[in-house]
Order: sequence, then structure tokens, then C-alpha cells
Amino acid sequence: MLEAALVLVALLLVGVVLLLGTIPLASLATLIGMATLGLGLLIGVPSGFWYHVVLYRYVGPRVPLARTWWLSPSNLHRHLTDDEQRHIALWYRIGGVGFVLCLAGGLAAIGGLLLQR
Repeated sequence: MLEAALVLVALLLVGVVLLLGTIPLASLATLIGMATLGLGLLIGVPSGFWYHVVLYRYVGPRVPLARTWWLSPSNLHRHLTDDEQRHIALWYRIGGVGFVLCLAGGLAAIGGLLLQR
């Protein structure tokens, strides 16, 4: 059963590669850029939201927060204990990865669209 699934996946990959070979390079760059942008949004938005929720739960009871605290939340990290820092660092980094993927995907998509003109 495993061998049949591997053969099916291999045939599917060959088909996808052949299909991508028929797409012009600029369109392919746009497609890959949009996919990367979407992946960045899927990763970054939920993790960024949860980072802000966790940071608010940790820091909110200790210090008064300005109405716009969420615009520059990294300034609040100094109010966290070491254990809280480690817990929140995971969400901070995952959100950063999502942000970088969004930037790279958006730039690739814009570049692909400009090449099509």
C-alpha cells in the first residue's frame, strides 16, 4: 500500500512539474509569489494575533497599557519574566517568519507581474 501511494505521489509530482513547465517564467514567478504570500498570511496572522493575546495576558495586569500598545509591543518585553520571555518568543518568531514570507511573496508576485508587462 505504501509503495502504491509513493508511486501515485511521484506521478502527481511529475505531472505538476510538466504543467509548470508550460507556464511562462513571469507567470510562474507571480504564482509562486502569491502562494508564498498566502502561506505567510496563514502563518503570520494567527500567530501574531496569539502573540498579542499572550503578551496582553502577561503584561496587562502589571503595567498600564496605552491604547496603541499593540503597535509597538516589543517594548513591553522588558516587563516579562524569563519564563514568560521563553513562552512568548516562540509566537514572536513564528509571526516574524510569516511577515518575512509575506514580504518575499509580495515582492516576487510584483516582480512577476512587472515582467509580464
